[in-house]
Amino acid sequence: MLIFVYQRFLSMAQTHIRFDWAIKKLLRHKSNFDILEGFLSVLLEEDIFIQEILESQSNKEDQFDKSNVIDILVKNTQGDLFLIEVQNEKEHDYFHRMNYGQAKAISERLGAGDTYDKVVKVYSINIVYFELGHGDDYVYLGETHFKGIHTHNELELSKTQKELYHVQYPHEIFTTYYLLKVNNFNDIAKDPLDEWIYFLKNSEIKDEFKAKGLSQAKEKMRVDSLSNEERALYETYVKAERIRQSEIDSAIEDAVAELQLKVEEERKLKEEAKAREEEERKLKEEAKATLKKMIQRLQNKGFSLEEIALDLEKSVAEIEAIIGG
Repeated sequence: MLIFVYQRFLSMAQTHIRFDWAIKKLLRHKSNFDILEGFLSVLLEEDIFIQEILESQSNKEDQFDKSNVIDILVKNTQGDLFLIEVQNEKEHDYFHRMNYGQAKAISERLGAGDTYDKVVKVYSINIVYFELGHGDDYVYLGETHFKGIHTHNELELSKTQKELYHVQYPHEIFTTYYLLKVNNFNDIAKDPLDEWIYFLKNSEIKDEFKAKGLSQAKEKMRVDSLSNEERALYETYVKAERIRQSEIDSAIEDAVAELQLKVEEERKLKEEAKAREEEERKLKEEAKATLKKMIQRLQNKGFSLEEIALDLEKSVAEIEAIIGG
């Protein structure tokens, strides 16, 4: 039986709050910007300072919503947008949704009279807890690069464009994607980003972790630091997630069991068909052997092949084939 074990669906004895719930509730508060700033700074390898949290276009308030979309749209002090999305359940079209999300974030913030140079830089940061695509790394970076098909050199901006927009290449204008495939992480933290991913996967911050933002998260995102109301909401959310995951696992197990049953039924049918074919082959061989003996007895009594063929309603060639076989 196929069983999927998700380490992130931990017992309520865990020390820290799950990131997917925190990003929906706690991290939207200005007093907790330092946690999100730390995560973004470590991921982008530059200091990020949050100006405000914008209303996201697809955030779900109902923890029982089956689509389970949890996202947050952040604007930093430079005016860049950070679309951060956490996805628990498998979606084959998730790459398409990533593309749609960044496009909508841009279009919703471009006024009707604005020129295209007002299009803001977007960072699409996707934290997924399922196998997306085919690849064994746990952090992927996606950028839009223009390369010559003949010269293979990368297209740069013109001198004027560089002076106007303060960037060197087109990919610095286009959306930058980060894909964190959390379940691929082996739990061995070798650098600050690994420490953050360990936390994302296990809802645990080890004492030795020093990554920016984690010291604040260690204190502010403790389960026992929640108010009674927040803790009740959190426990309800985790329980709902656990039930949802159990439903998914049960559905998968049922599907696998049904598939195995069908495979076994097909195997039995093939074996039965093969057994029938073998039985038919044996019967034919036995009938042929009996007929051959009969022909030989008739020959011994002096009957010619023509007479035997006429009596058995066969051609002489068929009688000869039986004798020869």
